[in-house]
Amino acid sequence: MRTKSLAFRLAAYASLWIAAALLAGGLVLSAVFGDYVERAFDARLLVLLDALVAGAGVDEGGNLKLSRAPGEPRFEQPYSGWYWQVATDSGPLLRSRSLWDQLLRPPDYRPIGTGGQRFQLLVQPRRTLRFVGRDVTLPGSDETYHFVVSGDESEAQADIRTFNRTLAWSLGALGLGLIIAVLIQVRYGLQPLRRIRAAIADVSSGRADRMEGDFPAEVEPLVEEINVLLDNNADIVERARTQVGNLAHALNTPLSVLTNAISGGKTPEAGNLADTVRRQLAIIRRNVDHYLARARAAAAVSVLGARTEVLPVVEDLSRTLQRIHSSRDIEIGIDVPAGLYFRGERQDLEEMLGNLIDNACKWASSRVAVAATAADGRLKVSVDDDGRGLVADEREAVFDRGERMDEAVPGSGLGLSIVRDIADLYDGAVILGKSDAGGVRAVLDLPAAEIPPR
Repeated sequence: MRTKSLAFRLAAYASLWIAAALLAGGLVLSAVFGDYVERAFDARLLVLLDALVAGAGVDEGGNLKLSRAPGEPRFEQPYSGWYWQVATDSGPLLRSRSLWDQLLRPPDYRPIGTGGQRFQLLVQPRRTLRFVGRDVTLPGSDETYHFVVSGDESEAQADIRTFNRTLAWSLGALGLGLIIAVLIQVRYGLQPLRRIRAAIADVSSGRADRMEGDFPAEVEPLVEEINVLLDNNADIVERARTQVGNLAHALNTPLSVLTNAISGGKTPEAGNLADTVRRQLAIIRRNVDHYLARARAAAAVSVLGARTEVLPVVEDLSRTLQRIHSSRDIEIGIDVPAGLYFRGERQDLEEMLGNLIDNACKWASSRVAVAATAADGRLKVSVDDDGRGLVADEREAVFDRGERMDEAVPGSGLGLSIVRDIADLYDGAVILGKSDAGGVRAVLDLPAAEIPPR
């Protein structure tokens, strides 16, 4: 749908904000200009009223006279809408020529005190008059004179309408220009996303192995993360190919032996068919178990954000292995502080620690100790036993698949090999050394994870 388009949303929201801002700005400007015009109109009326009052006087006979009229030509044009009038409570005394044969009768006009003034509207059939009145007592007379000046407000309204039309066209043109600018900005601003889409298409079609190109700083982290995922995926595929090849190679020899034995071929292994089948099937089983464990671990490594607390895993394994080795009365000591996390899957940590602790229990005289520390982003778990230990040559040999130091001790000979393979997948390592208790110390070095936020 069009509404799902990021470009459409950006353009639509920006256009709405531009329209709202321009509308609000236009209303404010129109109101300010209208108020200014009305104030200027009222100021003009006051100037004319002051001029009318200044030109009025009383002669020796007590009659009102006007020495000079206000300087407004429209006062001389009949029915121009611009009028003045001087009256008393008994009726009009003087009026402008523009009134001709009419009288200016403001609605509800009442004296409001000497020197006071007020503005009112007088609506006529074809125009609206705005007038100002003032009550004045002139020297030489006790009479109160009502001075009134009016003007045609339609002139001010015409100025306001002209301004509003100009303002509307101007803001409309400005809004259209801004919207066009937004469309251009959105089109070119989202160009990096189109380049990302093209780069991903190149990867999908096989034309490229990674996303290459010059990307803006804002999307560069996204490109880097995608490339990390692509590299990780390629690494997983390569590992899978290698494991399949290794498994095929490992199974080839025992299968050939079985084939020759069944067909009656003359091989050293063909003397006793049952023993030959049993031995070769054991080899096949060990290889299948080994490569299945590696395949599962390789898949688990690709899970992003996986983290496992170490202490619960060690405690669960300790309880389980103590029951398994209950006949030997092995004590398992734990020195693992809470809050240590392995950056990986729980099953993989259980696989590695389970093999190490199980081996320690098999070879220990009476005690196994498990300890863990974390520093500089690395987690180190050590497993110590008080058994007979291993010489330097044996410490490396035990990592070979199927290698066992003592056939009397149960096992497949794959445990330490699987531990090393899984640790390698996590960019870790397993190191064998001499324990302070006299036996073997196995140190598992793995990536640590931060404590998850609460």
